[in-house]
Amino acid sequence: MHSATAKPIPPALPDGCRPARARFIEHQGSAWVFRSRGDDFDPDDLSLVRRHFPGRHVTLDGDTITVWPHPRGTR
Repeated sequence: MHSATAKPIPPALPDGCRPARARFIEHQGSAWVFRSRGDDFDPDDLSLVRRHFPGRHVTLDGDTITVWPHPRGTR
């Protein structure tokens, strides 16, 4: 279930980074969470996001892609 506080895609998202299946994108601090329209993301969607966040830990879990926050002290 999607958070009631989910907002449309924020303007700070890098161009070309949004997977076609993404419906909601949340941004908190240096973390990003992409949520699909109900169907699962695929490895191509994950690769697309990873290309725009080099050096970041990016994971895929079904209908959610997460760009994890920077570890403390590394930014």
